[in-house]
Amino acid sequence: MNRQTSTPQTVPGAEPVERRRRRGWRLLAGVLTVLVLLVVAARLTWSYLDPFGETTVDRSQPVLLQSIQNMSRFEAASGNFQVIVDLEKDAAFLPDAIKGSRTLFVGAGSVDAYVDFSGLPRDAITVSADRTEVSVRLPRAQLEKTNLDNKKSYVYAQQRGILDRVQEMLSSSPRNQQELYVLAEKKIAEAALASDLRARADQNTKLMLEGMLKSLGFTKVTVKFADER
Repeated sequence: MNRQTSTPQTVPGAEPVERRRRRGWRLLAGVLTVLVLLVVAARLTWSYLDPFGETTVDRSQPVLLQSIQNMSRFEAASGNFQVIVDLEKDAAFLPDAIKGSRTLFVGAGSVDAYVDFSGLPRDAITVSADRTEVSVRLPRAQLEKTNLDNKKSYVYAQQRGILDRVQEMLSSSPRNQQELYVLAEKKIAEAALASDLRARADQNTKLMLEGMLKSLGFTKVTVKFADER
């Protein structure tokens, strides 16, 4: 008997499964590509337009020179200081969680010590007849005002009550930190006054004058301060 082999019959209008599967993957890949392009285009457009971005415009007026003063003093020493200000404000009849604040402020600044030559009397400098000896009498060193460094001074930590937070949110002006800066300057000035900064300035001034006068040819130089005998 002759065996007959039958060939698979295809239904008219029907698409092979493999072809439909390939078409589905291509369609999915196309959709993903379009989505990626849309996301990239959206991010580029957002970064370019930046609707919430801020632009800083400096409209400050030119600096006006008000006066010039001749300096007649020697900056003899400088001290660098740092202080942590712990400022707490409490309400009389309310707990701290409702009303009150505590702020830790790091203040960094410097204080210069100088000797003022402008007020020297005529007899402050005496020279011997042969011009080999000289005697100088100076005032003691003084301290400059504290120079607080704004870049190194900052609020380290802060706790505020609910009423303080609400008040700050409703306020039209930012929270004033001037009190912290003033307090830090005061504490640094007190520390500089209690330190040996002025004594160091006196010594540096004395050494400077001795070296300068000896370079001018004086063999004996005596530098004393007004309160010395």
